[in-house]
Amino acid sequence: MAAAFIKLYPENPDPRRIRQIVDVLRQGGIIIYPTDTIYGMGCDIFNQKAIERISLIKGVKPKKQNFSFICYDLSNIAEYTRALSTPVFKLMKKALPGPFTFILEANNKVPKLLNSKKKTVGIRVPDHSIPRTLVRELGQPILTTSIRDEDDVIEYSTDPELIYEKYKDLVDVVIDGGYGQNVASTVIDCTGDQIEVLREGLGEISEIV
Repeated sequence: MAAAFIKLYPENPDPRRIRQIVDVLRQGGIIIYPTDTIYGMGCDIFNQKAIERISLIKGVKPKKQNFSFICYDLSNIAEYTRALSTPVFKLMKKALPGPFTFILEANNKVPKLLNSKKKTVGIRVPDHSIPRTLVRELGQPILTTSIRDEDDVIEYSTDPELIYEKYKDLVDVVIDGGYGQNVASTVIDCTGDQIEVLREGLGEISEIV
């Protein structure tokens, strides 16, 4: 059965539609949704079968995949990461919500969730109401990974209708939240002695450092 194609308006996401999508997540479904950068693919972080399905779609092993968690805000990050230093916390507080992914040291809960030996986890709090509203309604983070395009020129798909055509037989819901960006988040590694920018994306480092 083809995925549901659901239109949501970022300025005022329909609560009934949000609950419908969250029910899909709770049942182990996979959704595609807009963020403040590119469109993402995600599922409930506690559903192992859904995580395996996403890995299959992307053609990677779950243990090798670089997944991130979308959180509503900084309040529940401590459930999944080791204690943050004061400078890192201040940096994240300044940057989020925003187009940044912070790589942090994972606590023991995360490897069990992802069935991996990775000791790090990416944390995202996008400046976009749709994914944050979904996370708030779900009551826990959503596991997320970016949707890449095979096109040599366009790295990321931005048109939700084209995304739907490509993924409608692979996922359960595609959210149309309008055109997405074609630049990913800026990735900042906070696991070493020095904060390191791993990928320059939409987030401007100069504005938060």
